[in-house]
Amino acid sequence: MQVLSPRQVKTEEALRLGVESGWYAIKVSGTFVSGPHDSEADCRRKIDEIHPPLNKKR
Repeated sequence: MQVLSPRQVKTEEALRLGVESGWYAIKVSGTFVSGPHDSEADCRRKIDEIHPPLNKKR
């Protein structure tokens, strides 16, 4: 399973990359997977939809 993390792309970087500013779910390699999202919380919800957290068995 790939690890995804939230990352904020601000206006200056967004202009350089040719994307909208906002929060993105990214791979470890830096590849954008989902976004832009309005907030970090929205981005984390999307990450959980893509890769639901594992339930640990006791």
